[in-house]
Amino acid sequence: MKLLLTDSGVKNPSIQDALVGLLGKPIAESSALCVPTAGYGGPGAEPGGPWRFISGRSPSPMTGLGWKSVGVLELTALPSIERARWVSWVREADVLLVNGGDALYLGYWMRESGLAELLPSLPDTVYVGLSAGSMVMTPRIGEEFVGWKPPTDGDSTLGMVDFSIFPHLDHPACPENTMAAAERWAARIEGPAYAIDEQTAVKVTDGAVEVVSEGRWRLF
Repeated sequence: MKLLLTDSGVKNPSIQDALVGLLGKPIAESSALCVPTAGYGGPGAEPGGPWRFISGRSPSPMTGLGWKSVGVLELTALPSIERARWVSWVREADVLLVNGGDALYLGYWMRESGLAELLPSLPDTVYVGLSAGSMVMTPRIGEEFVGWKPPTDGDSTLGMVDFSIFPHLDHPACPENTMAAAERWAARIEGPAYAIDEQTAVKVTDGAVEVVSEGRWRLF
């Protein structure tokens, strides 16, 4: 897949330009499926979060960018739906918009639903992650970001990229997410890792990694 792993959505013109470049056509001509599932998993989860994400009223711009169409793909529902049916929905979409929340909960349901298995067969689809929606594509999130506990325990995620992400760097709502904290986290993560702020995203195409930023970030 073509990946745009954001901290806080499409927050600036540079990230939006990167998105349009990955799509290969205007947003207004592109169909989207949004995945709200991660928003239900965290310890502080509440139903307003997924609603704001789906409705485009979140402060993190994703579904409200002016798409040709937007549908909802709720992963917890997929095991009860005929696989061929929902797979066709995914294959027909130009982009998947994946909500933030709890990365381990999201990873669990991406596997259980079958979406994780499907993703590598979608070379033309653009995957846009928001916070946990980005972190889920990495090998590990680190113990600092473990909230919901998966049945297998640990902090492993899908490993579809070879680096980890420390999100919300220096964000007022996350005062603990300082660069010093990111350094300590990176020392334990055992692999390449990016600390990124809300004005930053990591773009991955054909294995090539590029940071798109109008803010602050660091590669460890």
